[in-house]
Parts: sequence; C-alpha cells; structure tokens
Amino acid sequence: MRYFIILVTLTFSFILDSCGVYNFTGASPINAKTFQVNYFQNNAPLVEPGIERTFTLELQDIIQSQTNLNLVTQGGELVYEGEIVDYRITPMTATADQRAAQNRLTITVMVRFTNRNKEDDNFEKRFSFFYDFDANQQLVGSQLTTALDVIFERITQDIFNESLAKW
Repeated sequence: MRYFIILVTLTFSFILDSCGVYNFTGASPINAKTFQVNYFQNNAPLVEPGIERTFTLELQDIIQSQTNLNLVTQGGELVYEGEIVDYRITPMTATADQRAAQNRLTITVMVRFTNRNKEDDNFEKRFSFFYDFDANQQLVGSQLTTALDVIFERITQDIFNESLAKW
C-alpha cells in the first residue's frame, strides 16, 4: 500500500509539472509582455488599395488571440515590421482554346521580426500564399474579401509560427 501511495504521488506530481509547460496555442514560453506591429506598407508593383491596413490588423489580431501579450504602439519587446512586396494575378490553367480557366492571386509579405529580449530569435523573411479563382470572375467585392481572408489567415499564422511557436 505504501508503494502505491508513493507511485500515485509521483505520477500526479509529473502530470502537474508537465501542464505548466504546455499550452493550447503552441506558442513557446516567451520572456516578453508587449508586442508592436508597425504599419505594413504596400510596395507591390500592382497595388490593391487597403490591403496593407487589413494585413496589419490581421497580424495584430492573431497575436492577441493566441498569446497573452499586450499590444503597444511603441517600445514593444517584440516588434513586427515590413511591407507587402508582391500582389500578383497569374493564369494557372488553360482551356482548349488557349484561354485561362483559372487564375491565382499570390501575395508576398516581407517581415522583419525583432525580439529585444532574445536577439537570436530575430529574422527577416518573406511569407507568401495564394488563392485560386475562376478566370470568368472578377476579383472584386466579396470574391476579393474571401481571397484576402484565406491568404492573410495563412500568412499571419505562418508568421506567428515562425516568431513565437517555433514550428
């Protein structure tokens, strides 16, 4: 009986200890309390008005929703900055009469991440994703909104994983 109590106590203490390290977002424990997302300029050769604001807000939202860091406008311990460097629509598949059947919107963002507490984590990297759509449709209105939602969700998640989750 005595060995059973010792075994249960040890097992319980290991379980409690491991719960302190794990979290559900996948973010590693960070030695920071604040983050800052500077405005991402749109420097793409083809400019779609307003996407730089949308992207900046999406990046702020994902970090706020998946961490307990506080958003600040200056002096953040973690700083995200960069620019949208490419916004491109290219034909992907063709019909028998050599017309485009499907187009692809690709957006590329250059991100500079600075961790003022741990300089080894700093990086400058391009993140890119795409959205395919029917060539007969114009990429405006709700179609454009859907495309931007899909692309920005993926790019911001990739940025989060690279900077905080370390995946």
